[in-house]
Amino acid sequence: MKQYETLLLKKDEHVLTIVLNRPGAGNALNTQMLTEVVDALASLYVDPEDVRCIVLTGAGEKIFCAGGDLKERKGMSEEAWRRQHALTEQMMRHLQECPIPVIAAINGAAFGGGCELAVAVDFAYASETARFALTEVTLGIIPGAGGTQNLPRACGIRRAKEIALTGQPFSAREALEWGVVNKVCAPDTLMDETLAVARRIADNAPIAVRQAKKSLNMATQSDLSTGYRFELESYYRTIPTQDRVEGVLAFNEKRKPRFQGM
Repeated sequence: MKQYETLLLKKDEHVLTIVLNRPGAGNALNTQMLTEVVDALASLYVDPEDVRCIVLTGAGEKIFCAGGDLKERKGMSEEAWRRQHALTEQMMRHLQECPIPVIAAINGAAFGGGCELAVAVDFAYASETARFALTEVTLGIIPGAGGTQNLPRACGIRRAKEIALTGQPFSAREALEWGVVNKVCAPDTLMDETLAVARRIADNAPIAVRQAKKSLNMATQSDLSTGYRFELESYYRTIPTQDRVEGVLAFNEKRKPRFQGM
């Protein structure tokens, strides 16, 4: 497993946990962390090896991700800011195009870019102590890591406008009620519950899971007819697989299937 300066990677069978590992800086996204997240996701896109699900979380118990590192950005020139933001854009595109399901375990505050990460993944579980906010307008900018696109898809346009235009923080319970997260957990069970659902996903047929994810992503990007055509193309990709044969055989033999990703 590759070693990084600002990320901690842990692999348990088919589940890879990526920890944003700058606890002394609120796990903020500085240039080094952005570069490393891009590298990690790009590597998985090229060769997922046997990784079937990814869990994204933050180091420590108080902060998932504080967003962009404002200390690093202090005094940054316009050109340097644009160059750094290009890394943010690459990170978000890699997240959008990652064929492997990505779940977030929001272990604390998710502000600015941290909140944008929370709504960019496939779905998220949150600690009861987590708080969320898109604070960009309070800093003279707007969300630039997909927040204005992904948040409305999670909670609806009117709620997203309230969140983004006020910059007001909201609680984990509100995040659950509004559709920003799927589940709220006790702080000491968050990772166990997130890893449990990640393992459940990883136990399923890998090709089928990837094809289902691709098809589901199309649901908010096309009309129904086009989306269904995409679904059918994704469906037919699973028919020639050995896993499809194994799944049906295991069902009839009343045993757990042994999927190989082939």
